[in-house]
Amino acid sequence: MVDPAVLETISGIETDELNEWLESLEDVLHRYGPEKLGELLVHLQERAYQRGVKLPFTANTPYINTIHHSEQARFPGDLALERRIKSIVRWNAMAMVVRANKNYEGVGGHISTFASSATLYEVAQNHFFHGKTDDHPGDMVYFQGHASPGMYARAYVEGRLDDSHLENFRRELPAGVGLSSYPHPWLMPNFWQFPTVSMGLGPICSIYHARFLRYMEHRGLKDTSPSRVWAFLGDGECDEPESLGALTLAARENLDNLTWVINCNLQRLDGPVRGNGKIIQELEAAFRGAGWNVIKVIWGGDWDPLLDDDVDGKLVKRMGEVVDGQYQKYTVESGEYIRNHFFGADPDVLKMVDHLSDEVMQKIRRGGHDPEKVYAAYHEAVNHKGAPTVILAKTVKGYGLGEAGEGRNVAHNTKKVNEQELKNFRTRFSIPISDEEVDKVPFYKPADDSPEMVYLRQQREKLGGYVPSRTPTDERLDMPALDHKMFQAKGLLPGSDGDDGSTTAALGQILRGLVRHKGCGDRVVPIIPDEARTFGMEDLFKQVGIYSSKGQLYEPVDRSTMQYYKEAKDGQLLEEGINEAGAMSSFIAAGAAYANLGKNMIPFYVYYSMFGFQRVGDLIWCAADTRVKGFLCGGTSGRTTLNGEGLQHEDGHSQLMATTVPSLRAYDPAYGYELAVIVQEGLRRMYAEGEEIFYYLSVYNENYPQPAMPETSGLNDGIIKGMYKYSSTDSGQGQTHRPQLFGSGPILRSALDAQQMLADKYGIGSDVWSVTSYSELRRDAMACQHYNDLNPGETAKVSYLEKVLDGISGPFISTSDNVRLVADQIREWVPGEYIVLGTDGFGRSETRPELRRHFRIDAESTTYAALQGMSRMGAFDAAKLPGVIAELGLDPNALFPIDA
Repeated sequence: MVDPAVLETISGIETDELNEWLESLEDVLHRYGPEKLGELLVHLQERAYQRGVKLPFTANTPYINTIHHSEQARFPGDLALERRIKSIVRWNAMAMVVRANKNYEGVGGHISTFASSATLYEVAQNHFFHGKTDDHPGDMVYFQGHASPGMYARAYVEGRLDDSHLENFRRELPAGVGLSSYPHPWLMPNFWQFPTVSMGLGPICSIYHARFLRYMEHRGLKDTSPSRVWAFLGDGECDEPESLGALTLAARENLDNLTWVINCNLQRLDGPVRGNGKIIQELEAAFRGAGWNVIKVIWGGDWDPLLDDDVDGKLVKRMGEVVDGQYQKYTVESGEYIRNHFFGADPDVLKMVDHLSDEVMQKIRRGGHDPEKVYAAYHEAVNHKGAPTVILAKTVKGYGLGEAGEGRNVAHNTKKVNEQELKNFRTRFSIPISDEEVDKVPFYKPADDSPEMVYLRQQREKLGGYVPSRTPTDERLDMPALDHKMFQAKGLLPGSDGDDGSTTAALGQILRGLVRHKGCGDRVVPIIPDEARTFGMEDLFKQVGIYSSKGQLYEPVDRSTMQYYKEAKDGQLLEEGINEAGAMSSFIAAGAAYANLGKNMIPFYVYYSMFGFQRVGDLIWCAADTRVKGFLCGGTSGRTTLNGEGLQHEDGHSQLMATTVPSLRAYDPAYGYELAVIVQEGLRRMYAEGEEIFYYLSVYNENYPQPAMPETSGLNDGIIKGMYKYSSTDSGQGQTHRPQLFGSGPILRSALDAQQMLADKYGIGSDVWSVTSYSELRRDAMACQHYNDLNPGETAKVSYLEKVLDGISGPFISTSDNVRLVADQIREWVPGEYIVLGTDGFGRSETRPELRRHFRIDAESTTYAALQGMSRMGAFDAAKLPGVIAELGLDPNALFPIDA
């Protein structure tokens, strides 16, 4: 018979005719199954469109569970034992945070996130998360950052952490004694795999990680097919653009090895996520529209009988019309309030719960707290083919905390619980701690031979071991030596004839040679965000192919050329499109493969330098926390070298921002041979020696003569440590001070031209230094200073910078295409008058000479700075400086660049 609700919706059509349609639908379903019925409905929809019928669109399904209870996979575990284990983990997670804030002021921590998601994690731990074994790469789990106490609490029960660790939650000095606030591989390198608490980064990284697993499989480097990527995130976190920004990639790539679990406790830090809306429905529409498989886990099993009795759909209608802010209110109210307000809005719905007591009404569970519902969702997710799956699980923030924070706006910031609340928590979850002991908030672990411990170990043994766990490989790669032909190419090392070239082109030359190298070529992962032609690297298209999980299904328009756009299933190059955040996520996945997949991969991510640190600096910090290895390459660097692109492209501050990342080694080479030495050293340190560091390289698009490598003693060492003397001219008659001109990148040539001007115009000899890394010079000087400060009775250590400048009086002049603070880093250790020139201010489009004059980093400005420094030291007549300004063609009324 026709549903009365259908009659209300489709008025004007005879009931008998509607019944015939519905009977026909049921007949097709019965005879041909749901797949054929779906095809028929699609065909009918297309036919309707052809006839001009505009069908209403909705990406939402009703506000009920996606999986009907009759279709749930059967729960395979022991529900009672698993509830006991989960309760014990809950207690220890809460106890750890409460004790930390009871004993130490301001330690912080979060109770309520894990309280809401404990079932989501425990079902996965007992039945789904696979550890790394000899025949399984292990699952990659991105844990929700604020839920970290729950992961520590489980590891404690598992025996991987002890009381001393939990007692020192968020107290990590000395290193190794405590527990980090959130998932931080840098701080806990044997435990956490992925840093996730910087909101939105975990989700986007998980998508590109799942894609990278396919990349490894399709290239034949490792069978990653058994591995699944899990990402746990909060509904409030989904407001971050990065969280949902790459959903279509996951669907386009058919990443059915990816499962997201969104803990929809309806609450963010200050209040409801969507107080006047429904976040689960909003997210369902976004994910379904992007092509994901969506599973909603909204109602616990107690609701199944009520929904079965809802023949007219009025209960479902009521569920759909209540907004999230009101659902949050129900969490803290009495059963009587819920009966009258929720069910009482419709007399027919109210009759459905006549048989339920107020106590039952208050305790009826949401789906995310029902292990059978959660298991069924996970089971369907891991068996779904062709698309990624998101599970939207409805929970209560602070579940179990009662008055201390269950479902309340203050839940996120709850750190302390009073004695009565502790007793209530203990009783609710049956923790065997006496009233006398409860105020001490002791940790609790069952006896080693208890049923709970035996069961816990058995379940993890079935799944290959404990999760999370980080196990870096001891694999070491055969790295090419500096005398290898790839570094001996024209314009790099000895043999160059001084032809014009750029350092970006030199990097391309190295990269082309590296992918051919027998010892490591297949491990190189070139990553370019739709700028290969800009960087002159388009020949990599043909040489190694662009990775595509589908191969190439079309004939490229440039197929007849040598450098055509070649996509291939086993392609090596990741061409990420205009997507720096996605490219960084791929860089992180590749750079951490040594720890997650047991294979060293060598990512080279080349991008417009301005779009690196400025645009995705948070992801670069995430890369450092992940302990990645690889090369970030700021192609087309410089505030004046990339001269035509204007304010939002011209970069003069990436080198400064790079200094803020502790595990990053930042270099600004001027010539191809310097770049070759730096890259080879990086390859050796990261992949032959196993250091967990990564590199930032500024490379430029300006063509100028690339000299052969000088035959200077200690040259390689100087390039790596940060500076070396490149050129000297003879001192003039009676000269007592020699200007020391520091140059970096293309602006080294300004220093060289200034050196010539000083000699030709003013009879002053000088020295030019190529400074490849101010940050490395500073790092070394600071390390020596640290030791000397704390060891006053020992022989003082002397930094490289102090050694090479020992006995030199200066003045010292620095010029580069970077802001002045880059060179200012070493001021403390420069033994004399130090003048820094730089590109502070917005960039703009102009010719390079005009831009360099504007920022005062050209040869004339450098020459004037040297004479100004000499005058301050009494070695040049200050009264002559106005004449020098006129002589060099400088404008005394030039606008201050920062104000320009």
